[in-house]
Amino acid sequence: MSLNTWQTPKEPSHSATPNFDPRQIPVVGVDTHLPAVNSESLLPNALQQRFANPPNWTPEVVFEKSYSNRTEAANASVLVPIVLRGPLHDQPTVLLTQRTARMSTHSGQIALPGGKSDPSDTDAAATALREAHEEIGLETEFVQVLGHLPTYLTGSAFVITPVVALIHPGFTLMANPVEVEEIFEVPLEFLMNPSNHRRHEVRWQDTTRQWFSMPYHDLNTGKEHFIWGVTAGILRNLYRFLVAR
Repeated sequence: MSLNTWQTPKEPSHSATPNFDPRQIPVVGVDTHLPAVNSESLLPNALQQRFANPPNWTPEVVFEKSYSNRTEAANASVLVPIVLRGPLHDQPTVLLTQRTARMSTHSGQIALPGGKSDPSDTDAAATALREAHEEIGLETEFVQVLGHLPTYLTGSAFVITPVVALIHPGFTLMANPVEVEEIFEVPLEFLMNPSNHRRHEVRWQDTTRQWFSMPYHDLNTGKEHFIWGVTAGILRNLYRFLVAR
């Protein structure tokens, strides 16, 4: 099943955003047949080497079917923050946020820190770092940018550049209450295991929409974080990048 299904709008859409509950959409497949990224490949030195000497690979999810009224896509960046905890807790995690319910778009969804590019931003990394500081208070001195993943064209007409970075110990975070409801972490090993990647499909606006989800149950809090859509697609591409030979 191909997920590369974005189409440029020719006529205005009748609805600004999908209005279904993604948790209620049936799962049509789980990729238990695919190998997980081994734990050694998720350590800091291995991640640095992978981005310094990238393999030949093809991203799996690069665009979505459009539901936007805009005829021209806007540039944006997100930070894929891989958090390092030091020698006593060396399993990397990915830092994610839950957007507040008051946001005009994608309210309540799980997201990577990021947003629309500003004219003053020198490149995609500058956008991602600025947005991460504005949203969660992450200082750039703790961030080591490794590189970029291929751009992802969203159904809301944003061309997103994912900027992958290591986050070194010592940082403190403060959520922007206007944008961020919660900041949390998910083990990178969980996200890079395709047995945790679920495929969904729904009929909406006379077309079929498809996406991944990666529901994560936090044993410490008992809460489920439902990672789906763009965020799950970007993490799926990171998996493809790290597993490629």
